[in-house]
Amino acid sequence: MALKKFFNEMYSDDGKARPHYEAFGDWLTNTPPEKITQNRQAADLLFHRVGITFAVYGEATGTERLIPFDIVPHVIPGKQWEQVSKGLKQRVTALNAFLHDIYHEQNILRAGKVPAHKVIKNSQFRPEMIGINVPGGIYAHVAGIDLVKDFDGEYYVLEDNLRTPSGVSYLLENRKMMMRLFPELFAQQRIRPVDHYPDLLLETLRNAAPVGIDNPTIVLMTPGNFNSAYFEHAFLAQQMGIELVEGVDLFVQEDTVFMRTTQGPQKVDVIYRRIDDDFIDPEAFRKDSMLGVPGLMRAYRAGRVTLANAVGTGVADDKSMYPYVPDMIRFYLDEEPILKNVHTYMLDDKKDLDYVLANMQDLVIKEAQGSGGYNMLVGPTSTKEERERYKQRVLDAPERFIAQPTLSLSVCPTFVDKGLAPRHIDLRPYVLSGKNVSFVPGGLTRVALREGSLVVNSSQGGGVKDTWIVD
Repeated sequence: MALKKFFNEMYSDDGKARPHYEAFGDWLTNTPPEKITQNRQAADLLFHRVGITFAVYGEATGTERLIPFDIVPHVIPGKQWEQVSKGLKQRVTALNAFLHDIYHEQNILRAGKVPAHKVIKNSQFRPEMIGINVPGGIYAHVAGIDLVKDFDGEYYVLEDNLRTPSGVSYLLENRKMMMRLFPELFAQQRIRPVDHYPDLLLETLRNAAPVGIDNPTIVLMTPGNFNSAYFEHAFLAQQMGIELVEGVDLFVQEDTVFMRTTQGPQKVDVIYRRIDDDFIDPEAFRKDSMLGVPGLMRAYRAGRVTLANAVGTGVADDKSMYPYVPDMIRFYLDEEPILKNVHTYMLDDKKDLDYVLANMQDLVIKEAQGSGGYNMLVGPTSTKEERERYKQRVLDAPERFIAQPTLSLSVCPTFVDKGLAPRHIDLRPYVLSGKNVSFVPGGLTRVALREGSLVVNSSQGGGVKDTWIVD
C-alpha cells in the first residue's frame, strides 16, 4: 500500500510540519543527532529503573519485557480534541445505559435495535446481574476507547474496552519521561497536563460507593504479580494511596467484604478490580478460581460493596456488539453519533460471510471476544496458506468472528534502527464515569514498531508514545 494513502500526523503532503507539530519539528531539525541518541538512551534507562514492564504470555524465554518507548510524541490540536471529547462522553454514556437496560427492562432488545440472542447467549452476559441496582447506574467506571485515524484525517472508534482496560500507567510514565527529557518544549507550548488522572480515578471510585457511605475504604484487587499488567496495578494503588490486595487478602462475612490487616479486619466498600468475571468469586463463577473471594457476589447483590467495573460489562465490548453502538446512542440519547464506527461484517450473516470469504486478502478478521491483537488475520499481510487455515476456523464457527476493512491507520514519525520512519499508531483515551464523565486530555498512543504492521499491541511487538494535546 502506498505511503501517501496514510495520514501523516506530523507532516503535511508538502513535507512541512503541521502547525501543532512545529515546535517539535524545530527541535528535531536543530538538535544534533548525538543529542537525540542520548535522549533515547536516557529514556530506555529511566524505564529500566522504574521497572515499566509488561508480561508476555506463552513465551518460554522469561515473561517480563520492557515496553518500547518512542520520544516522538503524538500531537493533537486542542480544537480536534474537543470534538473527540464530546464523542467519547456520548459513547460511554450510551454504553452504560445499554448495560443498565439489558440487566433490567431490556427495552432495546424489545425494540429490536439489538438482536436479543446476541446479548442473552453472549458468554459475557451474566444472568447473575439481572435486577442488581448498581450505584448511579454506572457499570463501566473505567473505559478504554480505541481510536484510529484513517487517511481522511478523521477519528474512528476501533473498539470499546469495558472490562478491565489497561495501559494508563504507561500514559502517566510517558509524560513524566518527556517532561524530564524536553523541559524546553513544555515551557514554550501549552501542552495539557495528564498527571491528575489518579485523582480523577480516586474521585470516581469514591463516588461509586454504596449509598450512605461517605468515606469509603477502597482497594485495588489484582490477580497477582504474574499478571501482565501487575506493574500498573501496583502503580495505580500507590498513586491513589489505596491498598493493593489479592483475593486471599479479602473475605466475606454476613454479606460484607473485609480486608485482613495487622490491626484486624477492615470493612471494604469499593473494589477496583483488575480480575476477569470468571475468577472473581468461586461461589458464583469458576469454582476452581484461586484468585477470587468466595461470597463476593453475595455482598455485591446485597449492595454492601461496589465493584468497578461491574460484573457483566464484557457483553458491551464484545466485538459482535460493536456495530450496534451507534444505534444505542440514538436509542438512549436521541442523538446522532459523533464518532464513527468502522464498517463491520457480521459473519453469522450469510451475505457478509460470503463477501468476507471472497475478500479475505483485503480485510482484518478477528474473534468477537478476542483481545491483545491475538488470533486475528490481517489480510493484506497474510499468506495464502494462512488465509486457508483461518477460513476453516471461520467456517467451523462463523458467529465467533467479525471482519473489518483494512484501515489506512495514520502514521507518526518513530525512531527505529535505521533512524526516523513512519509507523502506524492508535490512541486509547481512558474515560471515567461517575457523577460526571471525565478524562485526562489525550490518552495512550500505541505504535506498531514493525514496518508495515498495523498491530500496535505491546504483546505483539508494539511500543508507546506520549500524547500531547496542544492549544
